[in-house]
Amino acid sequence: MHTNFSEPQTFDPTAFNTGATSSAQANVLNKDVPDTTDDTFETEASEDVIEHKGTKSTRFKKLQKKLRKQVSHAIRDFNMIEDGDVVMVCVSGGKDSYTLLDILLFLKRIAPINFDVVAVNLDQKQPGYPEEVLPNYLQQQGIPHYILEKDTYSVVKSVVPEGKTYCSACSRLRRGSLYGFAKQIGATKIALGHHRDDILATFFLNLFHGGSLKAMPPKLLSDDKQNVLIRPLAYVEEKDIIKYARYKEFPIIPCNLCGSQENLQRAMINDMLRQWDDAHPQRLASIFKAMQNVAPSQLADRELFDFESLTLQRDDSKRDFEGHNIQVGVANELAEIGLPTQPDIKPFESATAAKKIPTINPIID
Repeated sequence: MHTNFSEPQTFDPTAFNTGATSSAQANVLNKDVPDTTDDTFETEASEDVIEHKGTKSTRFKKLQKKLRKQVSHAIRDFNMIEDGDVVMVCVSGGKDSYTLLDILLFLKRIAPINFDVVAVNLDQKQPGYPEEVLPNYLQQQGIPHYILEKDTYSVVKSVVPEGKTYCSACSRLRRGSLYGFAKQIGATKIALGHHRDDILATFFLNLFHGGSLKAMPPKLLSDDKQNVLIRPLAYVEEKDIIKYARYKEFPIIPCNLCGSQENLQRAMINDMLRQWDDAHPQRLASIFKAMQNVAPSQLADRELFDFESLTLQRDDSKRDFEGHNIQVGVANELAEIGLPTQPDIKPFESATAAKKIPTINPIID
């Protein structure tokens, strides 16, 4: 039997995220070191630029530990990585995929199981794309990688009408190439850099524009059943990734293909989520929790829940109405139906005598 991240006897996510490979490093990351940095060093995520104080600062270490713990929990909760896996991390040059790669490489070193990590980038030949940046970074870091070159840019430009957004077509072409390559090299898992806010944005895009309740699952078997996709950043907030990427000074490559297009639906959803997060800090966390606490019987999907077969399962117990009076109208008609013309009443005061909140309309699960 393979040892995996979900086995409690071999995997303690708290210990897994000490951020150390030696006892000295563990003490630094697990100990609350007095903060000697300037109070103005780091403000809220709305700040345009976080002044760089280096990755030795206490605040960075706390952030790093938080992200590692969240990623470890996601891996454990969804059994994302198992012993012997070859994890292909799709690296675009953006903050999310850099962060994902960085954390997975750390976890690889201390995990109670053995797995390998390989970075793969698809160079889509966009005009002005700095094609040397990513391979130089991966080479300098000693990270095994592949750079796939394929002119999907020209294809996207040719098939998408003028004025329409490129994201959907670009994404489909990119996925097709990466999925096929994963199978070609024998990668058993494909790791994508989508974070919690991406998942929420997709949920609302489908809700507002697609007429469906679905998002990005943390773990997914592809439609052709040839690949398993994982999203280890599923529990991580985007604002924390922004801070982390600034601390680490990743060589970010912006997407110039569609990044300048206006009125993107996803961009508008992201703006909405940011406004909610600013005004109601716990709202996004509550929405994400709701995705993990679905009650099919309380929705309206006839394929997901068998509403047609619902039947009464009453017992012989009696529950009288608790109140002051029942007015009975057209009693003869009620009698013909077989309904009582003088229903029993339980005094309402008796229900409150013990200082209990009375049950008015109970919800039956």
